[in-house]
Amino acid sequence: MDHPPPSRARTALALLLTVALLAGPAPAAAAGASPRAGGRTMSAWLPYWGDVDAAYRDALRHASELHTVSPFWYEASSGSTVTGQDGAGRRDIIDGLHDAGIAVVPTATETLDARRMARLMHDPERRRAHVDALLDLVASRSYDGIDLDYETMAVSKDKAVRERVRTGYAALARDLCGRLHARDKQCVVTVPARVRGAGTAYDYERLGRYADRVRIMGYDLHWSGGEPGPLSARDWYEEFLRYATGTIPRHKIEVAFPGYGWDWTLGTKRRAGHLTWKEAEALRERAGAPYRFDKVSGTPHFGYERDGEVHEVWYQDARGVRALLPLLAEYGVRGTGLWALGFEDPEVWAAFRGE
Repeated sequence: MDHPPPSRARTALALLLTVALLAGPAPAAAAGASPRAGGRTMSAWLPYWGDVDAAYRDALRHASELHTVSPFWYEASSGSTVTGQDGAGRRDIIDGLHDAGIAVVPTATETLDARRMARLMHDPERRRAHVDALLDLVASRSYDGIDLDYETMAVSKDKAVRERVRTGYAALARDLCGRLHARDKQCVVTVPARVRGAGTAYDYERLGRYADRVRIMGYDLHWSGGEPGPLSARDWYEEFLRYATGTIPRHKIEVAFPGYGWDWTLGTKRRAGHLTWKEAEALRERAGAPYRFDKVSGTPHFGYERDGEVHEVWYQDARGVRALLPLLAEYGVRGTGLWALGFEDPEVWAAFRGE
């Protein structure tokens, strides 16, 4: 997941989880820990950067659609240490979401590379220490569980290392989910879309067996470090949905949609700049660029020039979401997600409601 700003080079201050633990015992778990009955289930991430309070208000405005919000707050920086981003653990946000009937399942990422994570996860004692640290995080506040978004570990050109990550991560998920369930807490995992050999560091079948929900990142088909193109596409969705529904129970699958876009500068090696939907539309209007919609992928895009350089922007809006949602229905998947609160076209909420 190429979460903007880059998830592996965050500039926000980190605070040790132990500081959060010293703040006092967590109150009892609130209501909203289970997906709402009937209709499409939906979760969304709340970023720790930018206007956090605006993202929080966004969640409250759409409480009737959301069953879960995952603040993007934590990072496993060693086998037994979990650190919090600036503002992590804000009780006002946690309590406000619970009061609105929304479960709070924070996201934890990791910084350890493939080899180090493989060694950790295949060592029973170190794996247990890692699970202990994650359980301490959940107990530090009135959290309803945890979402693991472990991606750094999947980056390796060594097939044998990727295989050790795959088997090790399945063991980690088994242990973590089992202990969370014993505490009546949710266990969620976020994974890349698995197609054409991509995402092979994740054992969909076993993760789907242990976790309550498996969130598939339905974005960054084209990412900030690659060639310009749509963030998502119909044929890509169909391919990963076919694989996912063949290995994971359908009721556990959530497909997360992008609420953002990338601005590539053609003819350079610079990474694309991140744009929220609102920023993309404002840029398009300032540049006087026509709105174009690629019917093949189901994605809006436009081009413009600045300072003698040609730019190409691809992003997602409500029209694009409406174009892709029927594919989920075709494969019997009702769960949806959004990356991220405060990024999206406001009209996507009506699209998710089927309006």
